Amino acid sequence: MGIGRNLRKRVTMFRKLYDWTLRWAASRHADKALAVVSFVESSVFPVPAEVLFLPMVLSRPDRAMRYAMIASVASVLGGIAGWMIGFYGFDLIARPILEFYGKVDEFEALKAQTGDGAILVMLVTSGLAHLPPMKVVTILSGVIAFDLKLFILSAVVARGAKFFLLAWALRRYGAAIVEVIERRFKIIAIGGVAVLGLAWVWLKYL
Repeated sequence: MGIGRNLRKRVTMFRKLYDWTLRWAASRHADKALAVVSFVESSVFPVPAEVLFLPMVLSRPDRAMRYAMIASVASVLGGIAGWMIGFYGFDLIARPILEFYGKVDEFEALKAQTGDGAILVMLVTSGLAHLPPMKVVTILSGVIAFDLKLFILSAVVARGAKFFLLAWALRRYGAAIVEVIERRFKIIAIGGVAVLGLAWVWLKYL
């Protein structure tokens, strides 16, 4: 019963956070809100930046690329913050965050099977399709001291690709393309993993 009540409370809290985030899309401070949500999503916040990004682009397609730039830059900076949390303050900061979101077991499972190659793959898949959640990967990258320069490069590529492709597609096709985009990003993420896998094999054995 206690577990059920805690789960319902958590779901209710996430729903309120989602609704609160969405309301910022219509605010005159939408640009700033997008930057903040994109930043904190990469390390501590449970609501993805797309919740703000999609309605903002649909309402102002002329600003699509501006919004993509804001979201990309803020998301990469947030990822660096997540890396710093994992590297410098895991027990003090990161573990309580993961416990709060119920991600400790997922984190430990990833940590047990993670090397540099796996981290690079997860940075691409989480950046494109939230598989696994971005905050888990950024913190884990810091915990295992994954190379920060490569971390930043992969975050720039993955997050930039997602937001700029979204911006282009939404500006060109409008709301009708949203569902298709969400499905296709998972395919793109899998394709990215395949390319990275081939590159890793080539660098290691050829």
